Amino acid sequence: MSKTKTATVTPLGDRVLVKRVAADDKTKGGIILPDTAKEKPREGVVVAVGKGKLLDNGERQALSVKQKDRVLFSSYAGSEIKIDGEEMLILGEDEILAIID
Repeated sequence: MSKTKTATVTPLGDRVLVKRVAADDKTKGGIILPDTAKEKPREGVVVAVGKGKLLDNGERQALSVKQKDRVLFSSYAGSEIKIDGEEMLILGEDEILAIID
C-alpha cells in the first residue's frame, strides 16, 4: 500500500492558519440558500500559529490566539490556500477581530 503524506504548514512570525467553519444552508427564516448566494463564513478554527512577532530587541511577542481557538475575522482578510484539498486561510494576527468562547 502506498502512504500519502499530508502537508504540514507552520505559519511564520505573527501569522495564523485558520480553517473556516461551514456556512449555514438556511437563513433564520428557513429559506434554503444555493451555493452561489452564500457568503463565505467569517468564523474559523485556528489550526496552527507562528512563533510570534519579532521585536526590535530580538525577543518574540507571544500571540493572543492558540490552536483550536474559534475566531472571527473580516470577509476579505488573509490569503486563501489549499492544503490536502481543504481550503484554509493564512491571516496576520492583527486581522483577527475576536476569539469566541
